[in-house]
Amino acid sequence: MKAIQITEPRVMKVVEMDRPICGTSEVLLKIEYVGFCGSDLNTYRGLNTMAKPHVIPGHEIGAEIIGMGPDVPPTLRKGMKVTVNPYTNCGVCSACRSRRYNACEHNETLGVQRDGAMREYIALPWQKIIPVGDLSTDHAALIEPMSVGFHAVSRAQAVDTDVVMIIGCGMVGVGAVIRSLLRGAKVIACDVDDHKLEIVKRLGADFTINAKKENVHERLMELTDSMGPNIVIEAVGSPQTYQMAVNEVAFCGRVICIGYSKQDVEFTTKYFVQKELDIRGSRNALPEDFDGVIRYLKKYNPPYEVLTSGIVSPEDAEEAMKQWDADPAKVFRILVKFA
Repeated sequence: MKAIQITEPRVMKVVEMDRPICGTSEVLLKIEYVGFCGSDLNTYRGLNTMAKPHVIPGHEIGAEIIGMGPDVPPTLRKGMKVTVNPYTNCGVCSACRSRRYNACEHNETLGVQRDGAMREYIALPWQKIIPVGDLSTDHAALIEPMSVGFHAVSRAQAVDTDVVMIIGCGMVGVGAVIRSLLRGAKVIACDVDDHKLEIVKRLGADFTINAKKENVHERLMELTDSMGPNIVIEAVGSPQTYQMAVNEVAFCGRVICIGYSKQDVEFTTKYFVQKELDIRGSRNALPEDFDGVIRYLKKYNPPYEVLTSGIVSPEDAEEAMKQWDADPAKVFRILVKFA
């Protein structure tokens, strides 16, 4: 079978592999679509220190069940369209004992610490398979990154009286925008790319701010009666956006951190105390976050055409990644089609 492998920094190849054999408690999937995400881009660049050597990337999955082991429950059947929860959990660490499996100390994510789904077939434990009903598999491949944004809003405990600022409007940020709106919050989206801001505006964001063209602080003061947003979700992972989150959040507000900064971040720590801030990490997603995204997609049928930058074949994946590497702001989501 075909697979895509990152063999060294900025080198991606299509290789041949044996088709996997389904274990007794596993489901065999025919991969139809897989999305490239920011962690895949960092692996391609040689910057992802968590990625195993010569990794097969990919954990944003739309697939069909074509086989299963004898211990798989009858709720999963051949022909079902599915996505995948791509995170492992050990079951014994502090996070797992708290039933926060998404933050397992020993997590290994598909396409990072273990080989991912950029291949024609994959066998996975049945517990990680998530049926998507009548959603198409290209749409199913968008569920995982959106679920990460959904989870961040849960971590923020956002409600309808909140003003939520989302910094970064990639697919994770889109998920945060959508779930904040579903909870009735007022949403301010911030990015440096007008195209991404147009997308979140179309999805319902109340206000947008282009941080390259506008004074973010002054604009926030106008929109929040000079108080600032009481929730800020950081979905970029840069020193500047982390500092912005702490500086701009309202007194007694909540800062939710999703992005991984590749550099150390310096803070004016007096704001932590003076504002009495809650600063919370948000990692991956829980099953209920996946379920929330699936319900949203089925009920609201968002404009999928703006959520995908392009669909490419495995043979064209390296060229697509080169273009993304050269100009990250111009790419929203790339899907690789194996079907």
